[in-house]
Amino acid sequence: MLLLMLAAVATVVRAQPLCRPYKVRTGKVFASKPLPEGDRLFYAFSSTYVLRDICHSDTVLYLGKKIFISKDKFESSLRPLTIPKSMRVANSPTVTPNESHSGHSGVWGTGLSAARCRVTGSRKRAGGASVTSALFTSNSKLLLVVNKKVYMYNYLSNRWHKAIGIYQPVSHISGDKCCFKNEFCLELSYKVFAYLRGGPLPRTKIYFSDNGGFAFQSLASEKLDGLEGTLGGVFHFHSFSQVGILEVKDKLARSSKPCSCGGGTQSLPPISLTWESTSTASPPLPDQPLWSEETGISFTDTGMLEVLTPVADPQFPAFDFQKCIVNVQAVLNTPDLQIEPCNVEFLDSTMVEQMFTIDMNSQLDLSALMIPRPGKIPIPLVMVSNPHSLGLEAHIIEFGNTFDGNYKYKLEIELRQQQQQDSADLNFTTSIKRNTISSVTVDIADKTVACVDLKPLSTLISIGCDKTKKILVQNKISACSMGILSPVELQRNYTYTIEKEAYSPISYDAEAQSDLLVYYQYEKLGCPRLVYYDKPWKPVVEMWKNGILEEIMNAEYVITEVNGITTYTYSLTAATANCRSQPQNWSTFKSDFYFLFEGTLWNRENYISCHEENKDNPLLWPEVEYQILGGQTDNRVIFGQRNGIYTFLLSVVDPYYSYCSLETMFSVYVDGALPMAFFSPELSITLLVFTTLLSTWLAYAIPKELSTERGQRLRNFCSRLFEGCLGLCRCSWLWSRLWSRLWSRLKLWLRSRRVGDQPERIPRTQRNQTDTEAVRGL
Repeated sequence: MLLLMLAAVATVVRAQPLCRPYKVRTGKVFASKPLPEGDRLFYAFSSTYVLRDICHSDTVLYLGKKIFISKDKFESSLRPLTIPKSMRVANSPTVTPNESHSGHSGVWGTGLSAARCRVTGSRKRAGGASVTSALFTSNSKLLLVVNKKVYMYNYLSNRWHKAIGIYQPVSHISGDKCCFKNEFCLELSYKVFAYLRGGPLPRTKIYFSDNGGFAFQSLASEKLDGLEGTLGGVFHFHSFSQVGILEVKDKLARSSKPCSCGGGTQSLPPISLTWESTSTASPPLPDQPLWSEETGISFTDTGMLEVLTPVADPQFPAFDFQKCIVNVQAVLNTPDLQIEPCNVEFLDSTMVEQMFTIDMNSQLDLSALMIPRPGKIPIPLVMVSNPHSLGLEAHIIEFGNTFDGNYKYKLEIELRQQQQQDSADLNFTTSIKRNTISSVTVDIADKTVACVDLKPLSTLISIGCDKTKKILVQNKISACSMGILSPVELQRNYTYTIEKEAYSPISYDAEAQSDLLVYYQYEKLGCPRLVYYDKPWKPVVEMWKNGILEEIMNAEYVITEVNGITTYTYSLTAATANCRSQPQNWSTFKSDFYFLFEGTLWNRENYISCHEENKDNPLLWPEVEYQILGGQTDNRVIFGQRNGIYTFLLSVVDPYYSYCSLETMFSVYVDGALPMAFFSPELSITLLVFTTLLSTWLAYAIPKELSTERGQRLRNFCSRLFEGCLGLCRCSWLWSRLWSRLWSRLKLWLRSRRVGDQPERIPRTQRNQTDTEAVRGL
């Protein structure tokens, strides 16, 4: 498209100037500082490239006989870029045309995402450092291939760093840069390939970096087995979730099966491409004095082409720059070209310059506004780059009128994950368990060449984790609201003790030797949820998005007590949970590693459901505990006979609920458990029955025994013994009268009665007189 525009401009500029050039000359009033010591860099090929940092529009790199990097769009004079002597690049071999395959199109594998010119040859210099490829990476970093080695240059701090991990010569680097401020976009920008273009396959080494070019590692050699010819390039097709290797055979180039460089990709069918060995230069601009072999061109904005030429100053080491801005839209609207006007007046959307995320079981609605030229009916076009991962439905409706009576149209776009509709080809894309990315583009299918200013509306859709999602455990009834615990005390470095019999140390596989003192984290946990020990319990998990409650989660999840408490079990077993294969449990992941938060060990990446057939893991122990909560089972937690605080880490393991690793920490207070009995229940029942029978026998035997002479003697003995004990207790005259009265009453009560086998020793009249005196005494 660029070449067609330049050719059209060339036919017009014969009669009038293309643009008004001006020279940038700054910073030369005072004496210049001497040039720093180092090797001067130059571009190895005869073409000139201008590379712009797409995320920082002010940063521009010029590659030619000299190399310049500007942080203000070349609005000031600059010195050529040099590399310090400490990098030791002067003695390294330079790239020759045969080694770099300069006869091939420079589009393949140059690593220059903004370049559009073709390679026309190579430069040879006596001394200096030859640059064959450049790439802007994250933040203020620039990667350069200098004399077959990769170097990183921080243009803000002016520091150089040699990449590590590359042990064979390379000529090119490739990668992409994403400007959105999120983790997924940053990870995308960090992925870089380094390789020797034109090297024989499969012996040529390909290096891969996932940290922006600081360090590289070699791809496994078996990924290149079966490839022949020479290496034409390595490219990361993020929208396809694929990595492609360009294989060149004579005049035919084809993409090989992709390698999975940390992405777990599947095979992509090879694509055959025609490869022309001839090279073409940019179309010459006749009668234009601004054009020279050192002139570089690039687009600064939609339809705005900048022509840039460095100009040497014989008195200063800094170079000036001659600039000329071409409004391509204005040139194409010249009547001499007789180009049909654009059939669309306006096309815009709020989705531009944004990145959206679609998580599992989610839908995204986008829209675009289009105003056609009066009398025209343009055809809108909506495209996705990864249709087997992202599906769409589009509708167009009238959306009112403009002030001049023209119609406005609204394009409504519904996007959803394709796998959720069971229409994805599993042989084409990655598993649904892995996140992918796709671009969405809105364009006009039949727009004319004059629609230069009407650029397509495009955005990135991440089919992956939605960072605005989080889970919380419902806390309607807490130990604080019921008065069991005080929130004031919990905030004052509250501690509690876990008995050594109740927990298992998480740092080693052995029994605890002492009680464990734990500090309660109130800021993170809040008041504990109240749970009664004798009731099977399951946490109620809430899904929140952007601070709004979305739903009560029903996905499968696991919990673990972070301090190692083991006094709880589960209500279901593998058999009662209807497992068809042996279920996973915490012992599967704790066999070799012990961490403070074991939840990171068991997650959605390594979870295997037991409700599916698994020949490698048949159901051999059906009575084992089923330790997964939620999902299609009603499994619950049963707490042992222990009152106290439990702190749990909850991790969602369901791979089909969300791409996020959803985790949360919460606490519960178990109440209502009675103290542990000292005896077993069997022994307690036996003692209770024996005591009951003994009491019943004594209640019958004692009265009967007291009615005998032997029982009377025992009673008299007890009476005398009691009298002796009372005599010892009389310690002062103040108690004499009280004790006399008590003694008279006790004496009357303890007086022996006449029994059937005992002769009457006291006459009846005398006994009656004695009783009368006793009553008077009282």
